[in-house]
Amino acid sequence: MTLVAATYTVALRYTRTISSGDLYFSTTAVCITEVIKLLLSVGMLSKETGSPSRLKNAIVEHIFSSPKELLKLSVPSIVYAIQNNMAFLALSNLDAAVYQVTYQLKIPCTALCTVLMLNRSLSRLQWGSVFMLCVGVTLVQWKPVEATKVQIEQNPLLGFMAIAIAVLCSGFAGVYFEKVLKSSDTSLWVRNIQMYISGIVVTLIGVYMTDGQKVLEKGFFFGYTPWVCFVIFLASVGGLYTSVVVKYTDNIMKGFSAAAAIVLSTVASVLLFGLQITLTFASGALLVCISIYLYGLPKQDTTKLPRQEADKELKAKLIPV
Repeated sequence: MTLVAATYTVALRYTRTISSGDLYFSTTAVCITEVIKLLLSVGMLSKETGSPSRLKNAIVEHIFSSPKELLKLSVPSIVYAIQNNMAFLALSNLDAAVYQVTYQLKIPCTALCTVLMLNRSLSRLQWGSVFMLCVGVTLVQWKPVEATKVQIEQNPLLGFMAIAIAVLCSGFAGVYFEKVLKSSDTSLWVRNIQMYISGIVVTLIGVYMTDGQKVLEKGFFFGYTPWVCFVIFLASVGGLYTSVVVKYTDNIMKGFSAAAAIVLSTVASVLLFGLQITLTFASGALLVCISIYLYGLPKQDTTKLPRQEADKELKAKLIPV
């Protein structure tokens, strides 16, 4: 998860700023990602059901005969579509390392959504680490770092606004999807198929509204290179493993590998984009990494201490002197 997150960020930044050739349409890349996710999910559902007839029955039952479920999963589809497009906009205006650090604001956003939507509680240490993370992100954004090898004009404010929207989308959609997953025994891959079908429709509408005329003139796959295809592949795989993490742990846990991803992205940015590390950036990134580690520490079960003391007292009464 760490490797995919870091590689995706750096590769996307490369295709938007340094890669030679005509710039591709980010909206079509997001749409193709949804199509690949759908195909992969159908393949995994086929493996889970074990036979073509069972696969057909599952698709008919949960897709064609369940319009309400499709409508329910269209909510995270729309939100995720906005988030993915904002990632392209942000990485067109911010360095990969800055993006990777700032994007960790999704952790407090997810935590807040978890408290409000899933009725969970956070410890004092977790709330403290959330505050520390926000301070770290503020330091990173205080004095923008420079990338000497990037030749295009950038707008850091626009990039930060795009990240802010992506963070809000990530927090809400992730918790919403977790709630849907754990509210029934429906297969993870069925839920994915329901969401990706809605996602394809939503992203196609986005292509038409944003780049419709240009796509008709230049083609849907205009500007695609092997690097662009690699970015789309990483985005597709990322969507699937995120679903697995949400299913078998919880939505907040998927953010804990971010500390290592920050380090990898920073090293890659220095080598590829000529990123100049400042003291404020280094301090902020360190605070973010520490806060992520503290946030992931397991809660201490204080109920065990009184029980242990009670057991000692009971043993003392039973054992004769």
